[in-house]
Amino acid sequence: MLAEGDPVPNVALEGMEGKPVRPADFKGQKLVLYFYPKDDTSGCTREAQDFTALAEELEKAGTWIMGVSKDDAKKHRKFIDKYDLKVPLATDPDGSVCEAFGTWVEKSMYGRKYMGIERATFLIDRDGVIKRVWRKVKVPGHAQEVLAAARELP
Repeated sequence: MLAEGDPVPNVALEGMEGKPVRPADFKGQKLVLYFYPKDDTSGCTREAQDFTALAEELEKAGTWIMGVSKDDAKKHRKFIDKYDLKVPLATDPDGSVCEAFGTWVEKSMYGRKYMGIERATFLIDRDGVIKRVWRKVKVPGHAQEVLAAARELP
């Protein structure tokens, strides 16, 4: 499982246009990667809206942000359009990026166990090193906490 101080894995997500997007593409800039379970569910919608509300402030702090789930680009586009989101979303179609970041975990709901994405956020510095990790994220106040941490990084 990745921890603070680890280099960001050399993995590729699928961007909205179907092109690969790698965390390494952002070297020289700060990057927030947030993993969430599913488009258009209550917690995931709130989290995306909170990051959207702070997108301008994150940009002023020299920080890119990207949401990651296993939903495909078509679902992402509907999600973005429905809520006028300003945060780019990427797809992890085979789950390899979730595996690399340790966000593909066993979950339990009503006594039923299943595999799914754990809500988690990673703040990566300009050198490609993970500086902050938030796991089992609770949505209220999280985006503000991430913004504050991004502002602290040079």
